[in-house]
Amino acid sequence: MGVTSDDAVLIEKGKKAGDPYVITVNCPDKTGLACDICHTILEFGLYITRGDISTDGIWCYIVLWVIPHSSSCVVRWMNLKERLLSICPPSIPSFYLNQPSPRASSSPVYLLKFCSRDRRGLLHDVTRVLDELEHAIQKVKVTTTPDGCVVDLFFIKDNLELLHTKARQDETCERLYTVLGESCISCELQLAGPQYNNLHGISSLSPLVAEELFRFTLSDKEPRSQALSPDVTELKKASVKTDNSLSPVHTLLQINCVDHKGFLYDIMRTLKDCNIQIAYGRFLPVNKGSRDLDLFIQHKGGKKIVDPEKQDALCSRLKLELLHPLRVLITNRGPDTELLVANPTELSGRGRPRVFYDVTFALKNLGICIFLAEIGRHSAADREWEVYRFLLDENCNYQLSSTVVRNQIVDKVRRTLMGW
Repeated sequence: MGVTSDDAVLIEKGKKAGDPYVITVNCPDKTGLACDICHTILEFGLYITRGDISTDGIWCYIVLWVIPHSSSCVVRWMNLKERLLSICPPSIPSFYLNQPSPRASSSPVYLLKFCSRDRRGLLHDVTRVLDELEHAIQKVKVTTTPDGCVVDLFFIKDNLELLHTKARQDETCERLYTVLGESCISCELQLAGPQYNNLHGISSLSPLVAEELFRFTLSDKEPRSQALSPDVTELKKASVKTDNSLSPVHTLLQINCVDHKGFLYDIMRTLKDCNIQIAYGRFLPVNKGSRDLDLFIQHKGGKKIVDPEKQDALCSRLKLELLHPLRVLITNRGPDTELLVANPTELSGRGRPRVFYDVTFALKNLGICIFLAEIGRHSAADREWEVYRFLLDENCNYQLSSTVVRNQIVDKVRRTLMGW
């Protein structure tokens, strides 16, 4: 516990319109700090154009150049600074000051329950409101009644930690009423009860679906329901190499891969889960659609990686996470058509930001309504996955039983998730 200086995080606006904002983090170091920073930046809808990381194992200095992923993205820069400050380790030990550490307690989970008449894009519009209000979606249960009404249960946390106040609750419901208009029938907010714990799992997946969704590699040669389109297949190449000849104490990790949304986060979360520390890193701008990243790394104990098997294991793991950070699949669920999206969680249990937002956005643009949606966890391949399940409404302009149409939907959803 301790106190973090406000100067630990600086955010500077670009000198002219269109220039990136520059985020500088200057604070004590900890394993996984870069991952936590990249997670937060991705959560705020920002794209990292380039970056530099430097640390001596005690103090860390990170500079990132960022821009919004889309022109419609509203970034609350002061809120972003507060979130980044809460991530930084304290620079002043708390035993010198009689003051608690910021965000020492976990934010409670609230249940947002609302009922409205169904329409295309409804779920994404609600998700967008929650995102703009900085409510983090933990779980979702969405059902459509036979009379065309939608009953949505959103289990959320307030990143501003103000949802216990009536003003913040009223603001949330009023924003939803404004966006949904006359279609909104009711809106209620309360602390989540036992039903939240009952929603951590998801309804069972068939063995065949689970095998396809969570397999270690995706074959581009088979006619699979999550097969890659030809142009995307061409892009799905990655080079991950190690070199121990340039430094007596660090291993150089060189990465070249097609750019995608969350590229730096995928690398940092993998290194964090593998207990790898970064001494120095440089993240270069996009060159012909690809990214180059050089990192000087060590084991958490301060030694370079010299074991060839450990080098190969790290390179293979990074390549897998870069090529397939998200899995997208369409299958049958009884008589219905189901879209599944899965991403591995961090060892800490934290999931990937904005997945639900991006999937509902893609389906809204396709004009496809969601009949039922849920978020849960599934254990497979010795790791935990966050799984998003969407039953698609057959009443749309697509023949959902068509293999061609299904591949088009998978491709659209994947491109949205990857920022292509």
